[in-house]
Amino acid sequence: MVSRVRVWLNRTYAENVFFMDQLRRNPSDRAVEIHATHGDADSPVLAAADTADLEPEGLSPAAYVEYALDQCVRRGIDVFVPRLHQAAIVAHRADFEAAGTALLAPPPEAVAVFHDKVIAYEAVQAIGTPVPPWWRVRSADELVAAVEELEADGHKACFKPASGAGGVGFRVITRSPFSLMQLNGFPSPYVPLDLVLEALKQAEEAVDWLVMPRLEQPEVSVDCLTGPDNRIRMAIGRTKNGRRRGFTLSAQWLEPARRIAEGFGLHYLSNIQFRMFGDTPVLMDVNTRPAGGLHQLSLCGVNAPWAAVQLALGEDPGEVTPPFLGQDYTVVSGPRQLRAVSLPSQPAPPAVERAHVDAAPVAPMRTEAATVLPL
Repeated sequence: MVSRVRVWLNRTYAENVFFMDQLRRNPSDRAVEIHATHGDADSPVLAAADTADLEPEGLSPAAYVEYALDQCVRRGIDVFVPRLHQAAIVAHRADFEAAGTALLAPPPEAVAVFHDKVIAYEAVQAIGTPVPPWWRVRSADELVAAVEELEADGHKACFKPASGAGGVGFRVITRSPFSLMQLNGFPSPYVPLDLVLEALKQAEEAVDWLVMPRLEQPEVSVDCLTGPDNRIRMAIGRTKNGRRRGFTLSAQWLEPARRIAEGFGLHYLSNIQFRMFGDTPVLMDVNTRPAGGLHQLSLCGVNAPWAAVQLALGEDPGEVTPPFLGQDYTVVSGPRQLRAVSLPSQPAPPAVERAHVDAAPVAPMRTEAATVLPL
């Protein structure tokens, strides 16, 4: 009898309820139990899991590693998919292996390269992958110099944190003065340069921004699965052009993604994003974790989460190629169940051991977990 697989996702995105669904509907017909932890008691991943814990707030990275090891031992975790404090966790891979847990995450060297976008751009440029022009900015004067140089070449300037994920902090610079136009309709990523400069002058803390030209569509996210042997098992591109989304196996996107995934040892699941700079595809970002939209590959007949878990367990899935490319689609939000009663917050550290929260009945409530519809 084949034993069940116990998988843990920590403080992950709401959209990963679909990641969890795919693990349970795996083509090996293997029993999978899912443990989830989060800081938000109303996260839909807690309701979707078989067991769940609220994470304690305020833990340092080192203390979080101790908390994570405790979870793995008490819960009998076979595969841990870390998002929060990924860098600290992968630095202790041997400790997790000693506890019987495989980490579905790259080694610390790879995580460190792609934590800082400036280091990442320098590194991938060195292996021949095109990147857009960029400036590291920490002051108002540096920002003005970068914006003026970009505008002189006919580009719109944008900025984002040098470290970060999910598009948080991304803004596009405009010379237009603030007006009612910014207050009508939905919030916009455009911000007037004079307001940004004033905010920088008034700020008590330093910023660390990457300034670059606004890149053009299409945006292509290449989902990669790479083994600990640095050999890629899967590379499939997901395209985005406005509302329309689709899939691609074009070499202009997949070859640079393969070069990055294999060259830097991005073991297990990673997501490598490209956009256009003029006529050239250039690197936009690299995520050393599964993308929130990874489940969309199911429209191509691929179950990437399960293939990754197999690889983490030492069961090589072989080359993962889509039997077909799904038709174009769009993404819409819909209702997803939450727990019937919100859970109390965890106490603050230093205590590491926490009473577990068993899965409770759920009641339907709306949350922003996306689904896909064909166009």
